[in-house]
Amino acid sequence: MTSNGTPAVVQTSGPARSGRVDWVDYAKGICIIMVVMMHSVLGVELAAGQTGFMHLVVAFAKPFRMPDFFLISGLFLPLVIDRDWRTYLDRKVVHFAYFYVLWVTIQFGFKAPSFAAETSWTHAGYLYLESFIEPFGTLWFIYELPIFFVVTKATRRLPPLLIWGLAAFLEMTHYSTGWTAIDEFGARFMYFYTGYLFADRVFALSDRARAEPRLALAALALWALVDESLVQLGVSEWPLISLSLGVAGACAIVTTGTLLARAKWLDFVRFCGEHSIVIYLAFFLPMAATRTLLLRTGLIHDVGVMSLTVTLVALFGALAIWQAAIRFGANFLFERPDAFWIAPRKAPAALQAAE
Repeated sequence: MTSNGTPAVVQTSGPARSGRVDWVDYAKGICIIMVVMMHSVLGVELAAGQTGFMHLVVAFAKPFRMPDFFLISGLFLPLVIDRDWRTYLDRKVVHFAYFYVLWVTIQFGFKAPSFAAETSWTHAGYLYLESFIEPFGTLWFIYELPIFFVVTKATRRLPPLLIWGLAAFLEMTHYSTGWTAIDEFGARFMYFYTGYLFADRVFALSDRARAEPRLALAALALWALVDESLVQLGVSEWPLISLSLGVAGACAIVTTGTLLARAKWLDFVRFCGEHSIVIYLAFFLPMAATRTLLLRTGLIHDVGVMSLTVTLVALFGALAIWQAAIRFGANFLFERPDAFWIAPRKAPAALQAAE
């Protein structure tokens, strides 16, 4: 531990600190699949004016869907937070800023005509400019994440438990200003900082689950029962309960990812986690196109089946767009070009299987 109480070295289950850790990719895969599912299902249900069986899955995942994504995002921060500001900003701010600017422009290119039809092209241009202070559509996550990285490094010398306590307090207030960046900071920073501050304990939890899978499965069953019960009772978003469910759900995803990695099951989930940024950036296009097609043609009448279909097409469609970009030399869509690096490139990480 360092002098301010944060872990100096994260003890991962993998043999190399610089490599990918298999269960982390599984956990990220679960997260990105749930994110795509949420946008797909709610979009279909809103357009159709009714809900289907997939709504139950989305409701079950709501208390922990984004908390676990942010907690995992903070896990490896202790290894790099002491880097010089230039390198740190390159990896944690410029990286996400490049993709945000590029993909908000792409998304806006598809949506601008409908905006202009409703009002005017001048107003559509205003909305585009506004997207740089008010995150646009599905891209708010990579808008918010650099803010978390900068705040965490900037407060590095303050007592970490004080920062964590303030973050927990903000989460429990459930304040709403109407500005996404401000509201999501209060709602999510606690989970990101938890991943950073307690990274060693998260990896220890994974090690325990790998060593005692039966106990881990029993704990997951209990967690699922509690989460579903509180969701059905309508109290899952109450102060303190929401925080507890968020942390517990994040731990459950860590445990699930570990068990899948241990059994080497569902490799597609791991693949999705390894390429989560690809899916996150590109899924909106196949999602929107499939939703529009199914609603207009009436090929599928059941809203639940339609929602599931849109989810699957969005996932595989995003990966197809990525492969097409590679084949046709449009790598810049998913890889930051040299011109947009302000520090030397880092070597790509190789997947490391846990011991």
